[in-house]
Amino acid sequence: MTVFYKYQGTGNDFIMVQDFDKKFPSHDKKFIEFLCHRRFGIGADGLILLQRNENSLFYMQYFNSDGKESSMCGNGGRCFAQFILDLGLSQNEVQFMAVDGMHQASIVTSTDGKSLISLQMIPVSGVQKLGSEQFELNTGSPHFIEFTQSPVKELSLIEKAKGIRYNDKYKEAGINVNFVNLLGLKDIQMRTYERGVEDETLSCGTGATAAALSTAIFNQLPAGTHQIKVKVMGGQLAVKFHFEPNTMSFKDIWLVGPAEKVYEGQIDL
Repeated sequence: MTVFYKYQGTGNDFIMVQDFDKKFPSHDKKFIEFLCHRRFGIGADGLILLQRNENSLFYMQYFNSDGKESSMCGNGGRCFAQFILDLGLSQNEVQFMAVDGMHQASIVTSTDGKSLISLQMIPVSGVQKLGSEQFELNTGSPHFIEFTQSPVKELSLIEKAKGIRYNDKYKEAGINVNFVNLLGLKDIQMRTYERGVEDETLSCGTGATAAALSTAIFNQLPAGTHQIKVKVMGGQLAVKFHFEPNTMSFKDIWLVGPAEKVYEGQIDL
């Protein structure tokens, strides 16, 4: 029997397994898909293995709920950091490798006294403006961003997003699709359709990051350090970054929000 842990970050939920001995059947796509199934398995948007790489650094191996290993997951990374802290493997700060490179995370305290996890994301450049209200960028995972004046809560999200995710440009590699409302100069609300889950998720960390960075361009923010508040269906996130408008590039990017253990149990491998 193997112990698993269930974590969530603003409603984006993950199965966590400590896999230092690398005995978990990560090659078994159907098994991972079964574990993530919300009717027949544990139920989750993805599964994350805590491993160590050849340099003895913590390594985050992430699988979408379709059982396929995927690109970086921002909320998963924050939950991964909290998992390491909860296991007592590190204190206050965590460094780990993921598929997109090195990350660090730390505990921060919100204005109302709650503990949050702040996760450093990769620098971002090469943002593509597809139109006055549409952007494509990679924040560890590829994202399509569309600003809309229609309330995102009222959108037929699945139908609208699938038309983009499965068009000729994106259907092979896939892309995450996000619709964004401006609530203020540095305040947005969004909904996300995630590839690999092939459904709406209550939150997407790399998507929130992509939407926040796109907001800086869309609202023509000046060069410098900014923080964007991001309201997702599962709660509240914030994205801090340094913006260079001349090159449409970003660095020192931090995704901040809650990451909580829900429960633990055992699975038979």
